Amino acid sequence: MAASGRLDRGDGTRLAWIMHPGRGPTIVFLPGFHSDMTGDKATGLAAYAARHGHAMLRFDYSGHGASDGAFLDGSIGTWAADALAVIDALTTGQIILVGSSMGGWIALLTAIARPERVAALVGIAAAPDFTERLMWDAMAPPERATLLRDGVLWVPSQYGDPTPITRRLIEDGRARRVLDAPIPFTGPVRLLHGQADPDVPWELALTIASTVTSTDVAVTLVKDGDHRLSRPQDLALLYRTIGGLLGEDGA
Repeated sequence: MAASGRLDRGDGTRLAWIMHPGRGPTIVFLPGFHSDMTGDKATGLAAYAARHGHAMLRFDYSGHGASDGAFLDGSIGTWAADALAVIDALTTGQIILVGSSMGGWIALLTAIARPERVAALVGIAAAPDFTERLMWDAMAPPERATLLRDGVLWVPSQYGDPTPITRRLIEDGRARRVLDAPIPFTGPVRLLHGQADPDVPWELALTIASTVTSTDVAVTLVKDGDHRLSRPQDLALLYRTIGGLLGEDGA
């Protein structure tokens, strides 16, 4: 049976988590921007881990899902620190990081911070440096002016209510970019990306592949795949990818 709880990250903010027991390496799922641990990829991966007897950790960043905190107070650095807090407190030994969208950036930051712990890294529409490349660079001058003046810019989202982009998010993300220099990770890297992704260009997967120092890197492009990559066939691809890293069939 899975265990669940709320981890105080040290300042009174409690991070919600679910730990599925099993053998290592522990699979750690890192959600995307404004996403949480109850999505199809997270729950599907938990079911996969249970079928194969692998340990898995999933959690919510502060300001997301069932965790404490306000989303507007968060930043890439905040959420990367949240990931390290739950990983350090709840896992031992080797881990496999599975990062979705923003979670791919968090996964790379985690691999840099804990290189001795990370056995492999899987990115699903991974979006490192998205605050600069996909947000700030795409803003028109009036939008930038609003953001700098008001501290927040609300942008339309095809997934629901408008999404707040804060000045803190942009400035903190700028300080934590990883694609401007070689990323010192030498373990296996698997990048899955839909070529019909309207949010994160699939070419970014190739940029990540060329930037990590590892030579064990594979990019899989799904021609009709969207950003979420959560259709049954997309999840099957994810399971096969994880299975390949674990030496299993991935069913």
